[in-house]
Amino acid sequence: MVHSKTDKYSVILPTYNERKNLPVITWLLNKTFTQHNLEWEIIIVDDASPDGTQVVAKQLIGVYGGDKILLKPRAGKLGLGTAYVHGLKYVTGNFVIIMDADFSHHPKFIADFIALQKAHDYDIVTGTRYAGDGGVYGWDLKRKLVSRGANLFATVMLQPGVSDLTGSFRLYKKPVLDKVIATTESKGYTFQMEMMVRARALGYSVGEVPISFVDRLYGESKLGGDEIVEYAKGVLGLWVKV
Repeated sequence: MVHSKTDKYSVILPTYNERKNLPVITWLLNKTFTQHNLEWEIIIVDDASPDGTQVVAKQLIGVYGGDKILLKPRAGKLGLGTAYVHGLKYVTGNFVIIMDADFSHHPKFIADFIALQKAHDYDIVTGTRYAGDGGVYGWDLKRKLVSRGANLFATVMLQPGVSDLTGSFRLYKKPVLDKVIATTESKGYTFQMEMMVRARALGYSVGEVPISFVDRLYGESKLGGDEIVEYAKGVLGLWVKV
């Protein structure tokens, strides 16, 4: 893997009540980047977690340094989409990785993302649960069916040419993410999907890496019945617009 010395990878990590997960995910990210001799930073966008997530984040700054860990909190729960917009303001890298802080996404896959991006100069690399040896672990059948169904529904309606539209583990070239995020309107669960559809509409190239998605170690999953309705509306809204 050949890296330009100027490449730097900025991870935007939205958090809400991730006190238990944050030290481990940070340690794994540090390990991944260090092993591959890469420049990195993590921007923690915390939505006023009551569990002490920010206290832990400050301790991590003490361990890794303020150039590696940036805490950029917000006043309340303002949604995933706006968390990325907020985090993006502080990015100093030329590549941006977005992922969940709850171990659904294992940092070990980042090396594959970067290798694939380098090999083809992709604008975006996305992790897929639904191609190659990707998969979902720790979900009951109902969750799997809802996710698969939601993904299939979106794929058929929007034909984006990627196998996993709702995944939130992605690597972007910074200017590409700036452009895509500026055109994206949804704020909630449909945000990831809209980002991908907009990116395809703007003509950006997308590579896929099979990942295993593991359900949260600690805490509650964020996807409920209301979000499924919101998602369906979002797909239809996008289908009309894009």
